[in-house]
Amino acid sequence: MNQLRWLMRAKRWAQNPPSAKRVKFVFAIIAACLALYAVEKTVGLPDWMKVAGQTHPKIRPAEQP
Repeated sequence: MNQLRWLMRAKRWAQNPPSAKRVKFVFAIIAACLALYAVEKTVGLPDWMKVAGQTHPKIRPAEQP
């Protein structure tokens, strides 16, 4: 009955919507996260944040009988 719970929450949210200040706060947090993600993708991680000796296991295909 998770859908019923979400419908009840949506009903309460429609009756008492959040203030404009809270909506701006949430959008600011989302924008900050997107900005950090963009910086990470364009510039990359600094060396001190990388794991030393990180290896990826080699996956071999399954042997055919």
